Amino acid sequence: MSVAATLSPAADVRADFPGMVTGDGAPWHYLDTAATAQKPQAVIDAMTRALGVDYATVHRGVYGRSAQMTLGYEAARRRVAEFIGAEGEDEVVFVRGATEAINLVAASWGMAQIGEGDRIVLSMLEHHSNIVPWQMVAERTGAQIDVCPLTEDGRIDLGALEAMMTPRTRLVALAHVSNVLGSVLDARAAADIAHSVGAKLLLDGCQAAPRMALDMAALGCDFYALSGHKLYGPTGIGVLWAREEILGAMPPWQGGGAMIDRVTFEKTTYAPPPQRFEAGTPIITEAIALHAAIDYVAALGPDRLFAHEAGLARQLRDELRALNSVTLFGPEESAGIVSFAIEGVHPHDLGTILDEENVAIRAGHHCAQPLMDHLGVPATARASFGLYSDENDIAALLRGIERTQRIFG
Repeated sequence: MSVAATLSPAADVRADFPGMVTGDGAPWHYLDTAATAQKPQAVIDAMTRALGVDYATVHRGVYGRSAQMTLGYEAARRRVAEFIGAEGEDEVVFVRGATEAINLVAASWGMAQIGEGDRIVLSMLEHHSNIVPWQMVAERTGAQIDVCPLTEDGRIDLGALEAMMTPRTRLVALAHVSNVLGSVLDARAAADIAHSVGAKLLLDGCQAAPRMALDMAALGCDFYALSGHKLYGPTGIGVLWAREEILGAMPPWQGGGAMIDRVTFEKTTYAPPPQRFEAGTPIITEAIALHAAIDYVAALGPDRLFAHEAGLARQLRDELRALNSVTLFGPEESAGIVSFAIEGVHPHDLGTILDEENVAIRAGHHCAQPLMDHLGVPATARASFGLYSDENDIAALLRGIERTQRIFG
């Protein structure tokens, strides 16, 4: 079906995704999009062309194909800037993933701006990628980490966040959408709270970017990190957005080719952002494929995708609530992610049995062990929807759960 088709419960966008069938051609009920999204054929084709007949290096070659590849690479940067509502393409840094984006901020901005006795605020539901880099900064600088609690239904408690702010708070780092609970942060309110004491706000946008319309000015944050592979693009690429004045004041993180202005043995001067933070041969083919992924998602409409996936999450929660011995986690309204546990069944056992039914879920701690401790469980089962998900996936999941409950009886 054409990518321009209107997404509805009857829209067969699954046909655009060759990975949505098993090896023998049966439907594959893929409910692990929060971990990584399947790729539409348009992205696969873009990557194939970029690796094949179009391939050349960028920024350095004087021959025609290199010039064309450079145009394609920088066009991808402009497309990202447009998609996220950045003021300009110079605010967009290509990195290997959201994890690298957060580490870049921690190692460059964090080590320069955070000192002994300063405070870094995280929340109880953060992914390890938004915890460990800040622990490393705290260990090296003598800063302290404060942990914002959650509301009873699993949202970041903004009232508690406001109460935690001090004149020594330098950074607030929060998930825009929880990868476990699907809870959506009121990012603008969080930004206002952080800025009230002069702190910066970093948002982990890995789960939000594939599901929500983004506008950096409206969000009010200072840093935004997202990954390409969760946005229906390739692995190995992510994006760091930061305000132009902040990027301009940040020192380089890695040294090498492409990030310099002039090198001598006595002194090196550096290129302006974003090139200052893109040492070495850049992520060429992945950027071009990410461009194709963004075009695909934008044609369907992020607002429509959010409504579609949130509706499926509501339906699944209603179905699970009717089953015996099932515990649901997180708010009633979520961004297409549902985590749950079945009494007497380890999530890994559930995932194994579901796999026999051609249903793929995530089972484990989801790189959020502090949240698991808070929930009082070692792991949860997680079903996460994508733009290709439909009611048939829910029905297959429920059949698999019922079979699992009979087995563990």
